[in-house]
Amino acid sequence: MKDNGRIDPWSSEQSTDYEKIINQFGLESVDSSVMPNPGILHRRGIVFAHRDLDVILDSINSGKNFGTLTGLMPSGKMHLGHSMVIDQVKWFQDQGADITVAVADLEALATRGTSLKEGRKTAIEEYIHNYAALGLNPESTNVYFQSSRPVVQKLGFNLGRKTNLSEFEAIYGFNGQTNLAHVQAPLVQVGDILHPQLEEYGGLRPIVVPVGIDQDPHLRLTRGIAGKTNWFNIKPRKAGGLVITLSIQEENSRIFGILENGRIDREKRKSIFDSIESELIDLGFSDISTNQKHGTLDIPGATTSDKFPIRMRLLRIERNLGGMGLIPPCSTYHRFVVGMTGSKMSSSKPETTIFMDEDLEVMEKKVKRAFSGGQSTVEEHRRLGGDTTKDVAFQYLQYFFEKDDDYLNDIKRDYESGKLLAGEIKQICIDGASEWLQDLEEKRIQWSDRLEEFLSPDSF
Repeated sequence: MKDNGRIDPWSSEQSTDYEKIINQFGLESVDSSVMPNPGILHRRGIVFAHRDLDVILDSINSGKNFGTLTGLMPSGKMHLGHSMVIDQVKWFQDQGADITVAVADLEALATRGTSLKEGRKTAIEEYIHNYAALGLNPESTNVYFQSSRPVVQKLGFNLGRKTNLSEFEAIYGFNGQTNLAHVQAPLVQVGDILHPQLEEYGGLRPIVVPVGIDQDPHLRLTRGIAGKTNWFNIKPRKAGGLVITLSIQEENSRIFGILENGRIDREKRKSIFDSIESELIDLGFSDISTNQKHGTLDIPGATTSDKFPIRMRLLRIERNLGGMGLIPPCSTYHRFVVGMTGSKMSSSKPETTIFMDEDLEVMEKKVKRAFSGGQSTVEEHRRLGGDTTKDVAFQYLQYFFEKDDDYLNDIKRDYESGKLLAGEIKQICIDGASEWLQDLEEKRIQWSDRLEEFLSPDSF
């Protein structure tokens, strides 16, 4: 992270001060105890923060529809770090989510010079093939390409009216030297993230986006823009409860009964408020007071937990009136996994990572050379023990290769006490990685002639 506290989605240097990040960007910590069947990334604190995950958990517990969106940059080989997102996507799919996968071929063209043809080939043969092997179910997975779904670009373009260059500078650090394709790419991502809520792509429902913390700028931009489109706001009342206010915008002023002379068409305004009251009564609220002139509606008996059900009803009213009716996306954030050399993982630096199709002998050599948390001599190690917070082999067992929490804790205890040597923990990692890679290869073979099952109709 730079001195100004900005997180840069395109930088090779990122902050790992996660507590500071949570506080600085208004995130909430993940509590795996309230999650149904939490995965290892949740149980081990690797997925550490979120925005509005409670909305998704409520959908899971109540059996309501929700979706998950993820994206891929088709410009390189898939490595271990990429599998963390897919593990989370699969977890959401197992809880009932429909999955949308955005292939960022336009962004790859704009920021990395990858041709659309080359991006398509890489996306299908490298990424989608591995997604299938990692367990995604094609029946509820739709993969599309930015270049083949014009509605994404159109939506991003239209929503661009809700932001400006000053906001882009504050979020991304863009300046006069930034090329316009790079500026446009985040708006296309806004379209990616929000368009699954459109009627033709699943309709109004919460969408969760699991990402590494470096991608949070895209989520902050999208949440801000989605909020600016909403025609109704919900806020806490000073005296308790909630208050709904009209958000008067150019596109809805006449619908909300504002005449050219600034006066209010009482019949139109009454019709709006009658619709809102009807929905609130249906939700079980009876103590409702309105001020049609000022465009407010008080619900003294409502609590914070009522906010999302009320918002969903208001968004449906908004859509019926001709508005967009968009929910700001939910999101979860995972910690970075350290590269083999102790630096960041990167496809462009093979020595820093293990690729999905890595030869076992090459993998073994990489692990044996990996950054160690052990002491410089056996004697010192027996006396002082190893540091699991720095040891790559242990972290790879923690993130990827060891599913048994109890066994992992045994390894941690023995390594930190000096009972287990650095070479021995590396061998445990090699054994786990070998089994993981071999299983992945077998599943890739099973899926090799079925990848089209994952593609959406507009991807052909």
